[in-house]
Amino acid sequence: MSLYRDEGVVLRTQKLGEADRIITILTRRTGKVRGVAKGVRRTMSRFGARLEPFSHVDLQLHSGRSLDVITQVETLHPYGEAIVADYARYTAGSAMLETADRLTVGEKEPALRQFLLLVGGLRTLAEGGHEARLVLDAFFLRSLAVAGYAPALSECARCGAEAVRAFAIVAGGVVCGACRPAGAAVPAAETIALMIALLRGDWAAADASESRHRAECSGLVAAYLQWHLEHGIRSLRHVEREWPGQAEAARDPAEPAHDPHVFRV
Repeated sequence: MSLYRDEGVVLRTQKLGEADRIITILTRRTGKVRGVAKGVRRTMSRFGARLEPFSHVDLQLHSGRSLDVITQVETLHPYGEAIVADYARYTAGSAMLETADRLTVGEKEPALRQFLLLVGGLRTLAEGGHEARLVLDAFFLRSLAVAGYAPALSECARCGAEAVRAFAIVAGGVVCGACRPAGAAVPAAETIALMIALLRGDWAAADASESRHRAECSGLVAAYLQWHLEHGIRSLRHVEREWPGQAEAARDPAEPAHDPHVFRV
């Protein structure tokens, strides 16, 4: 077996046997890696606590046939300490980890931009300088951009017209009146401006936004993300309890609630 070293963020863990765990890590150079951490569930484990979700670690591994073996771990940044102490941060962080896991499908395929984005998002979340849901929505939008699915926000996604009137997930973002499909949401202009600010990293504008526009933005961003992933983000069910009402905020009251193109979390 060949030995290699990398740094990464722990995405998730699962039990293996009586004392081991399988650790899924998004690394800087190697991409997504699944490794076995032997004996970490024992009380006297040398590095069990270092391999918890949210941890930014430096680790050494042996390559295996199906699973690599983790032999050394050093903590670089214990983001989990601050994140798990606050419910809003914890649920937002869990959704970030799950999204990073979903967007990096192949194992050992380099995903440097996604790794850097995740580390930056967890650091911002742990520092607590911005509302947790804003950090999460910014992460969602930038992750989509890295994956090549950035929504059109400044001009019509279909014809390029500047006079936009609605947001259509199936069309790829904002659309004009002529291109608007049935069931498209009609968000406030301030909501679209907030999405643009989050995508660009304009935190002054994002922090100054109103709560109703944040709720509407969250609904649209979550729906757009899950449309492209073709699966729901399970962690969002817990995030929604912290920010109730976002599904209704994203829906055009003129459209029937059962329309499949109308966003609901």
